[in-house]
Amino acid sequence: MAPARKFLVIADGSEESRTAAYFAARRARNTGARVAILAVAQTQGGFEHWLGVGETMRAEAVEQAETDLESLAEDVEGVTEVRPELILKEGDLLTELKALVERDEEIAILVLGASEESEPGVLVGALAKGKGLFGDRRIPVTVVPGGLSKDQLKALA
Repeated sequence: MAPARKFLVIADGSEESRTAAYFAARRARNTGARVAILAVAQTQGGFEHWLGVGETMRAEAVEQAETDLESLAEDVEGVTEVRPELILKEGDLLTELKALVERDEEIAILVLGASEESEPGVLVGALAKGKGLFGDRRIPVTVVPGGLSKDQLKALA
């Protein structure tokens, strides 16, 4: 039996991630795929030497990542009627993303949302500069433009 195909979305609390999740959920529903959502608590700071400050900041980063993850999961489940796979990591976003794609062969497509107004995020910026996002394993990346309505997203997905 062939492995199930997954659309991977990054949960970061942005409107762009919400747009990407909606698009991925529609595509997954229409193609029999699944959705996986990655949230990375970026816990590397420089506050470890300040008694409890470093641990407090780490705990807050993890809590925010969990909130972002759960919020997108509810959105995806509302479209697909299937609970998405939830992945919570701590560390650097790009490092954790690369490791996940290398490790999970079911991930077939990374879906990113582009901002309509602000500077591109880390991942879209890396793509735009031609740096790529992954190591040895290459997967397609879909960048969903910002500012599309749900009807426009439905038509595309």
